[in-house]
Amino acid sequence: MGIMPSIFDVEVQSLATKSSNHLPTVSIVCPFFNESEGIGSFFSAVIPVLDALPARYELICVDDGSTDDTLDLLTEATAKYSSVKVLELSRNFGKEAAVTAGIDHSSGEAVVIIDADLQDPPHLIAEMYDQWVSGFDVVLAR
Repeated sequence: MGIMPSIFDVEVQSLATKSSNHLPTVSIVCPFFNESEGIGSFFSAVIPVLDALPARYELICVDDGSTDDTLDLLTEATAKYSSVKVLELSRNFGKEAAVTAGIDHSSGEAVVIIDADLQDPPHLIAEMYDQWVSGFDVVLAR
């Protein structure tokens, strides 16, 4: 019986290397509800995209009253990724309330909302960021 690999096998660029004062901060808000099976895939897909941005970022994961081990796995992610923040809602309030809570706790100049199940392709974050820095106030993907 071998050692189980961590579900968080993404190499992370330290935020310290992006600490220039002129770089904007982007807040990524993601609601989670019973998503434990896909959390590893989520971080593996999203972190490299965020690390490649010419910006600082925070990834705000909102646990919307999950009954599985989603919260435990998100908390584990905060130990590995300094840019990850976790909000725990006391019960399931629904996606809209979870997103609102994430936005309320964001500190970025821009906010991107993404789903944990990766139905929204994470690579679009970079394209949306480029549109935002070119002057658009609101950028939507569809």
